[in-house]
Amino acid sequence: MEVGSLLQYAVDEHLRADGDLSWVQFQILARLALNAPEGRLRMTDLADGVVYSRSGLTYQAGLLDKRGLITRAPSPDDERSVIVTVTDAGRALVAKVLPGHVEQLQRLLFAPMGGDDLGVLGEVLGRVRDHMRANPPRSARPRAGRNRAG
Repeated sequence: MEVGSLLQYAVDEHLRADGDLSWVQFQILARLALNAPEGRLRMTDLADGVVYSRSGLTYQAGLLDKRGLITRAPSPDDERSVIVTVTDAGRALVAKVLPGHVEQLQRLLFAPMGGDDLGVLGEVLGRVRDHMRANPPRSARPRAGRNRAG
């Protein structure tokens, strides 16, 4: 836990200085800009991916929306869903802060590793992630039905 806290503190400090972003805001933008098809995801899928509460993600998305880094719109397929899309300004900000982010990770996390350490670490953490995802956090669980018979 200490390694995670130290790394997150250093990364958060860099993101605030270079992009005026919190760690979760960077995760949102990076997931949309680098991993999402067409730069868009449903809000619930985004919450699952960044492992953040739906209400907290709504707040953070509102801040990013006000800055013009994302847009939010009702889903054309499901009126209960909201689609989040990264804007060109959001993509540009990710491109600006990503090199420094990678440098921080390289310097703090990967530099002290040698030999096969990185491969072993990736394999072990992959198994741990898969185990933890088998019992998803609350943000990733399906919502209870709203139209319950009773």
